[in-house]
Amino acid sequence: MPGSAGAAWGTAEVCAAVERYWAAAEARDWDAFTAILADDVVYDLPQSRERILGKERHVRFNREGPGGRHARIERIVADGEGRRAAVRTLVTIGPDEIPAVHFFTCDADGRITGVTGFWPEPYAPSAGREHLTGRH
Repeated sequence: MPGSAGAAWGTAEVCAAVERYWAAAEARDWDAFTAILADDVVYDLPQSRERILGKERHVRFNREGPGGRHARIERIVADGEGRRAAVRTLVTIGPDEIPAVHFFTCDADGRITGVTGFWPEPYAPSAGREHLTGRH
């Protein structure tokens, strides 16, 4: 794992971590998705003013999300220290394609510690996910 035993952790590694995150989400491989997250990961959705705290809730939020959605990475830009990345995705939900931008932070061991997701327009939180989210 990056960061372990003195292994280098840089731009390529943070990009690979983000690619693993999206690939696991796309495959609905919740074990792989869980493995890439830090225990205390924070997922912020500024437009709906929601915040998901912790690995278990983050995984459940994605697992319980709307079915039939797919995400394709269009571009990843990472900082030179390998701790942050900005990702433009195209998310398909039914017939709609929606661009989104997500900002990721990673720890020295290659786990994702934070995700902030921005969508084209503000939106109200979806009903039924209150058990996973807090509001800010």
